Amino acid sequence: MEKSEKIRHSLAHLLAMAVLEKFPGAKLGIGPTIENGFYYDFGGISLSAENLPDLEKRMRELIKDNIKFTREEISEKEAKEIFSNQQFKLELIEELKNNNQQIIIYKSGNFIDLCAGPHIEQSKEINPDSFKLTKIAGAYWRGDEKNPMLARVYGVAFDTKKELENYLKFLEEAEKRDHRKIGKELDLFSFHEEGPGFPFWHQKGMALYNQLKKFIREENKKRGYGEAATPILLKKDLWVLSGHWEKFKDDMYFSEIDKQEFAVKPMNCPGGLLIYNEKIHSYRDLPIRLAEFGFVHRHELSGVLHGLFRVRAFTQDDAHSFCAPEQLNNEIIQMIEYALNTYKAFGFNDYEIFIATRPEKYIGDDEVWEKATSALMNSLKEKGLDYKIKEGEGAFYGPKIEFNIKDAVARNWQLGTIQVDFSMPKRFSAFYVDKNGDKQTPIMIHRAILGSLERFIGILIEHYAGALPVWLSPIQAQIIPVSEKFNKYGEKILEELKNADIRAEIDTSNETLGKRIRNAELQKNPYILVVGEKEKDSGAVSVRSRIGDEGVMELKNFLEKIQKEISSKKN
Repeated sequence: MEKSEKIRHSLAHLLAMAVLEKFPGAKLGIGPTIENGFYYDFGGISLSAENLPDLEKRMRELIKDNIKFTREEISEKEAKEIFSNQQFKLELIEELKNNNQQIIIYKSGNFIDLCAGPHIEQSKEINPDSFKLTKIAGAYWRGDEKNPMLARVYGVAFDTKKELENYLKFLEEAEKRDHRKIGKELDLFSFHEEGPGFPFWHQKGMALYNQLKKFIREENKKRGYGEAATPILLKKDLWVLSGHWEKFKDDMYFSEIDKQEFAVKPMNCPGGLLIYNEKIHSYRDLPIRLAEFGFVHRHELSGVLHGLFRVRAFTQDDAHSFCAPEQLNNEIIQMIEYALNTYKAFGFNDYEIFIATRPEKYIGDDEVWEKATSALMNSLKEKGLDYKIKEGEGAFYGPKIEFNIKDAVARNWQLGTIQVDFSMPKRFSAFYVDKNGDKQTPIMIHRAILGSLERFIGILIEHYAGALPVWLSPIQAQIIPVSEKFNKYGEKILEELKNADIRAEIDTSNETLGKRIRNAELQKNPYILVVGEKEKDSGAVSVRSRIGDEGVMELKNFLEKIQKEISSKKN
């Protein structure tokens, strides 16, 4: 573990020390490191943001005391005596015992924590000006809503004060871009207690959602994909055959129909295989590319749900290519090009590529996994693309390429995947007839470009801070008559814009002109068209864009301008 990670881990312990001093009855959860910082979970107490300055101050005092961190291996009996009044620690001790793992504690001053470490040797190694407690959130113990709700205190820590200041500015900017806040302000989507984790799409949100579908449909058509659709509910037997039952059933929803067990699909691939098997295919038919906007459900724990980024129902821009071994390399290369061209079209030019290799639980033999992994590596090398390895993070049926993009505030997001699967077609007895008349098993390539449409929309909103490019904006032009006298002319402009396939609205409310213009700006609409006497007399519109006042234009000139931006997908 790097020094910065040890420091963050040690700060989590100092936080627990400070909390126990102020709230002696606190029940300790866990206190791991996370990207750029740490957190610690506490039960049995009520914490608020008002507590953070005092806790932070005490942590700095503890740092100056130069507390030593010492490691000890102890017995189960000793551990249970030490943590006799700490219910969550006792649960962890029992788990360690059941897994035949060594029980390790760390002592820092008079504080003892159940922890595998590692930690720094003494607190003077921490720069007291380079960390900050940032927020408190609720978190279910072990992420399970059936367990108690704990108070999670988050902190960030860096090597220098300057790094901390820069990161806090980044957090401030990220908060402004929060897609949950912007989505509500722009009337795009909502979440409700009646369906936790299931997005409710509003009219404007559906306009954006459908633009993504339209883009992918057009790109699929260019690349020889046909479109299919498979049912949401399928029999248990299918999921047992595919391997999902064994590897994925804890994340699935179930139902019973006619005394038979069914599952709501968490993935689309088994249905795609049933379609493939409907007819006999010749080698001349391959590759067969089937795309699907597959609506899938996954039983995510309530504690990890997060806006559109982590939901329980979402649509994948999924596709499956069935190909012969000699076609595999070319298929992968085409998918790589498809992915990178798509990210560029949406304004993401900075990316990183990973290959995720065989996980601990998998289907198929080692030989086919090696072939599949080599095919992915060779395709990336042929394209001259660098990649990194994610050991053990492949799907249970095959290794995959993962594409990570970087957004406007330099955050990384994992998007599309390309997965090579030798095993599932064999399980389903899928075949094609080769040139010698013999049956051969096709290779199945699973691929998604955007991944989850819901998650991608969340990323887009935060990348553009809600000010989406014209071609994606739910409302592309907002018409504002100067007064009621010009409403009729405004309605005429609205009709002409809609006839030109421009998404437009008119604001004829009783608010002042300035207030209506301000409202349109807050809605992040790319164009505001103000119409009054001068515009009516000349058949024109007064154009305001995000860059400022663009003056009076004839309507036909404005239409040419906006249609050119839309067709070119200008970002």
